Amino acid sequence: MYISVSDRNGGKKDGHVAGGGRTRRPETRFKLSHTIVWLGVVSMFTDISSESVAAILPLYITGFLGLSVIAFGVLDGINQGASALVRIAAGWASDRMGHPKRVALAGYGLSMAARIGLLFAGGFWSLTAIITGDRIGKGIRTAPRDALITVSAQPEHLARHFGVHRMLDNIGAATGPLLAFFVLMLIPNGYSTVFVVSLAFAVIGVAVLALLVPDLRAGRPRSGKDEPKIPALSFRWRMLREPGLGRLLIVAGILGLLTVGDGFIYLVLQDKNSFAVQWFPLLYVGTNLVFLVLAVPLGRLADRWGKAKVFISGHAALLACYLLTAMPFAGIGPTLGCLVLLGVFYAATDGVLAALASQLTPPERLATGIGAAQTVVAVSRMAASAGFGILWFALGPATAMVVVGCMLTVAVLASPFILNGIGHERRVA
Repeated sequence: MYISVSDRNGGKKDGHVAGGGRTRRPETRFKLSHTIVWLGVVSMFTDISSESVAAILPLYITGFLGLSVIAFGVLDGINQGASALVRIAAGWASDRMGHPKRVALAGYGLSMAARIGLLFAGGFWSLTAIITGDRIGKGIRTAPRDALITVSAQPEHLARHFGVHRMLDNIGAATGPLLAFFVLMLIPNGYSTVFVVSLAFAVIGVAVLALLVPDLRAGRPRSGKDEPKIPALSFRWRMLREPGLGRLLIVAGILGLLTVGDGFIYLVLQDKNSFAVQWFPLLYVGTNLVFLVLAVPLGRLADRWGKAKVFISGHAALLACYLLTAMPFAGIGPTLGCLVLLGVFYAATDGVLAALASQLTPPERLATGIGAAQTVVAVSRMAASAGFGILWFALGPATAMVVVGCMLTVAVLASPFILNGIGHERRVA
């Protein structure tokens, strides 16, 4: 039989049970929910939309518009972290309403509207407003969507279910840059065409969510005479003081501060290899293909080996990517190595972080806990992108990578001690 091991004394164990430890049922056969599949399809179309734009954004900003690398750092920071403005609030609203689909739909709709604005943007401030709106939409939708995944999944296969969703998500994340690549090959400087294609796929994603994803209730039991009544939820910061969750937020924040945006890594690779700008979107394709292939296997590994271990190992892969990027030699081998390591990083951290946060949060606060973890990551990565833009300007790209890599080494080595006992299960007699 299985018993979840937690760092709590008399706290909640796996399965969201407050009180002592709980013996788990024998492991059941993995069965995928239709709701998770449809949510994956929604994310797939949305990622085709967003990643087709993300794949050209570094070149569009620094090349076509002629803005500086510091300006790109600010815009990339907004792209990474503006969603933090609303993530906790959206999670709390989802928990309060008990209808996460409605909150998620509002977020997807806002991002779709931002795609229209891209057709008319042409400078730093207009791009700032549009990227902020798009990322706020992402912040609104993410925690409610992950709450829907959690309530639709088998608890003993939670990270694996998240891995399936992330796999579908990354089919879109790989397809979007491919579309951008073909557009730029056929139409040099065809950025406006990419924006039109992006809008079309965003509309499809919103339609699938509205029409095909069921409106599941999450966080509260259904009404019944024998069911305990849960008072109306009101947000309090002490909601985030669940044993273990605070330590997870600390580690996620520290590691996020040392996570350089993909665009910077790809700009370094493009500078070292001097390949034509039309090939730039394929760097995103390579990373997302690796993410696609590894999302489910690493989710399954996280369920068996320990979510915290996989999460930290993902950041070790990111460290190796930094060091390889900073090496003075160029060529197809080092470039592919960087893309593989970056894909491993995302596959080992994205869904696993949400699974970890959900494991450490009571069910009535599920979306709030997930939103808190995602908020910490978004804020810290926003600061990381802005800071790395300044480091690049002051020290040069290779030296800046080495500096961040040295700090990440210390953080990766310290993280297992901070997360000791979190997200780990073991077999007992």
